Amino acid sequence: MIEAPFAFETGAASDTGRVRSHNEDSWLTQPDSGVWLVADGMGGHQAGDFASRTIAEAIASVGMPVSAPDLQARFMDRLARAHAIIQDQSRRLNGATVGATLVALLTFDRHFACVWSGDSRIYLLRGGQFQQVTTDHNEVNELLRQGAITPEQAATWPRRNVITRAIGVHDRPMTDEIAGALAAVDTFLLFSVGLTEHVADPEMAVMLARLAPQAA
Repeated sequence: MIEAPFAFETGAASDTGRVRSHNEDSWLTQPDSGVWLVADGMGGHQAGDFASRTIAEAIASVGMPVSAPDLQARFMDRLARAHAIIQDQSRRLNGATVGATLVALLTFDRHFACVWSGDSRIYLLRGGQFQQVTTDHNEVNELLRQGAITPEQAATWPRRNVITRAIGVHDRPMTDEIAGALAAVDTFLLFSVGLTEHVADPEMAVMLARLAPQAA
């Protein structure tokens, strides 16, 4: 067994907020397996809750990987299983929308990978630099890439929250991935999109730099 070169300190929290009566987020922190994730359900009560919980429960069985590729293979296998279960639930609900966005951090030895689908995000604080690692899968980002709207228009675009990918919605799990090497004192932040509506990036960076993960 390879001895991990890094120790991880983890914090996790979720909040229903002041608008909705229930919380459709689920999260998983499993440092021994090298897995952290946040899933944000869509489709309303019973549907969104089910989708995000199904993803977290499926990934929790990933076990102890023997390499970075093995961890990724195990992760994608469990994600495919969750995707199928969510689609079955949609059929039981007469084709209702059932799905969840996903962001996951996978680590093994000195390697990391970020896997995502939808507009939940992962940020990395490294050497005083705080940057978004993931790219939102949503309508407004597609329009920005095409040059159809400006960044100023994007900030108030009426359909800026319409996502273009989610687990359980398409024929197969549609994810993107970024991989790299871990560095000492790296701090990753995984969250569902609601956070950015209330907290600016510089504020997040300050909190992560000053506080322990759970306090942040």
